[in-house]
Amino acid sequence: MNNIGFRILPIEKRLDRQLVEQFRDVVTPHISDNLNRMHAIGSKLRPFHKEGKLIGTALTVKTRPGDNLLVHKAIDMAEPGDVIVVDAGGDTTNAIVGEIMLQLAQKKGITGFVIDGAIRDSKAFIEGDFPVYAAGVTHRGPYKDGPGEINVPISVGGMLVHPGDLILGDEDGIAVVPQDSAAEVLEMVRIQEIKEIEILKSIGNGTVDRSWVDEILKQKGCEFNDLANKV
Repeated sequence: MNNIGFRILPIEKRLDRQLVEQFRDVVTPHISDNLNRMHAIGSKLRPFHKEGKLIGTALTVKTRPGDNLLVHKAIDMAEPGDVIVVDAGGDTTNAIVGEIMLQLAQKKGITGFVIDGAIRDSKAFIEGDFPVYAAGVTHRGPYKDGPGEINVPISVGGMLVHPGDLILGDEDGIAVVPQDSAAEVLEMVRIQEIKEIEILKSIGNGTVDRSWVDEILKQKGCEFNDLANKV
């Protein structure tokens, strides 16, 4: 029976680990720019760890708000390099993960949590370098009844995440790279990095070209007067 709403599926395909590792030094703004600023998890999910970049393959969980039974199962299923990404409906009434699950995840080689919901035992996360992004903190614990689903498309912070997508998080937030586009995005990011290095150099040596600002304003029909041009 196809028990939609209470089922566990496999990840059909994971990204090559060597390709994932090439994103290690990539920043989320560069990913966002090269995905037309359309593949970012919302800013309400913020980092709770002391430091460290989040990078890995999405193992997705959709759970009833306040219930973490399927998140426990996801930890047991996960492979090293996976990121557990949880759609808990954005509800922060009950915590979805805490220190025990943190320790379990680290032991398994999981690279981080993204929780559209709350965490607890926050001190254990704040003082460590295991990446976790969440919507809030509460001392109230979770239920363990289900239902829920593992490795289905989910919505986290307004972003659609598929199992196997590349997840990258840093100080600016979390970017999602569709699995089939990862190699292409990496190539575009490297080109942008070179361009931005040149821009920063031109700022430093005083040769930066800012004519594009006025060009866009003129294209938009902006009205100029003499005083504005002298500013």
